[in-house]
Amino acid sequence: MIAQTLAPALSNFIQIYVVLLFVRVLLSWFPNIDWSSNPWAILSQLTDPYLNLFRSIIPPLGGIDLSPILAFLALQVVGGLLVSGLASLPV
Repeated sequence: MIAQTLAPALSNFIQIYVVLLFVRVLLSWFPNIDWSSNPWAILSQLTDPYLNLFRSIIPPLGGIDLSPILAFLALQVVGGLLVSGLASLPV
C-alpha cells in the first residue's frame, strides 16, 4: 500500500528535479547571471550539491563541463530502478 503510493511520488520528484537540473545547466551558458541573487541562488543550492558529486568524477575539459550528462544518466537509472522496485512490491 505505502509502496504503491511512494512510487508515483518518487517518480514525480525525480521528474521535477530533472527539470531543475536542466534549467541549471541551460542557465550556466549565460555568464552574466548572478548566482547569489534569488531565484538563481535557490536553484543553485538545490542542484549544485548533486552536480558537484559528478564534477569530482569528471572535471571540466577545456572549459566544458560534461558532468551533468553523467548526473542526468545516474538520476534516470537509479530513479527508474527505485520506482520499478517499489511498484513491484507485493501489496
